Amino acid sequence: MATASSSPGRSQAADLGRLYLVTPVRPDLEAFLEAAVRGGVDMVQVREKELPDGELLLALERARSVTRRLGVPLVVNDRPDLAQLCKADYVHLGQEDVPVAAARSFGVGVGLSTHAPEEVDGAEADYVGVGPVYATPTKAGRAAVGLELVRYAAERARTPWFAVGGIDAGNVAGVVGAGARRVAVVRAIVDARDPERAARELRARLPD
Repeated sequence: MATASSSPGRSQAADLGRLYLVTPVRPDLEAFLEAAVRGGVDMVQVREKELPDGELLLALERARSVTRRLGVPLVVNDRPDLAQLCKADYVHLGQEDVPVAAARSFGVGVGLSTHAPEEVDGAEADYVGVGPVYATPTKAGRAAVGLELVRYAAERARTPWFAVGGIDAGNVAGVVGAGARRVAVVRAIVDARDPERAARELRARLPD
C-alpha cells in the first residue's frame, strides 16, 4: 500500500484497494478502523466538517497511526495542509475545492469527486469518486447520478475510480454489474452494529 514517505501519485494507482471507507471522527476511532480493516476495508478517508483544526489534526494523527500499522492508505477530506501535517497518503477534493495541481504541491496524492461525464473525462487526479450513485444524506442536496455514470466510467475513465453514494450490501451487486470494481461507502459500515462483519459482507461482493 502507499505510504506517506513514498510521495504517492499516479505510479501508485495499482495500490488502491477495492473497499474504501469514509468515516467521521468518532470516540472509538482506532478500534472502529481496526475492525473495518479486519473485515476488508483497504483504504480509509477521514471526513469531518465540524471540528476545529487542532482537534481535527489530533484525530487524523490517531487515524494515521492505525492505518500505518495496518498498511492501509489514509485520505484526508478537503484539506491538503492537514493531509501533509499528519503524513496522510491522499487528500480528497470536491469540484469546488482547490485545484488538483495546487493540492498535489503539498506532497500528497489527490482524489477527486466527479458527478458527470465531462468531470470524469477531465479529471487529472490520482483516483476519482463517481457518484453519488444513489441518494444519500452525506451528500445532501446533490442528485443521485444512478448507474449510468458508473457504466460511463467503466468504459471511459482514464484513472482508477470508486463508485460512491448510498452503496450498501443490498445494492452493491448492481453497482458491480454496471462495471464498478471499487466502491466507497460511509453509512454501510459507519452505522453498522458490527463494522467488521459489514465490511466483510461488502468485500465479498466485490471483484478481486
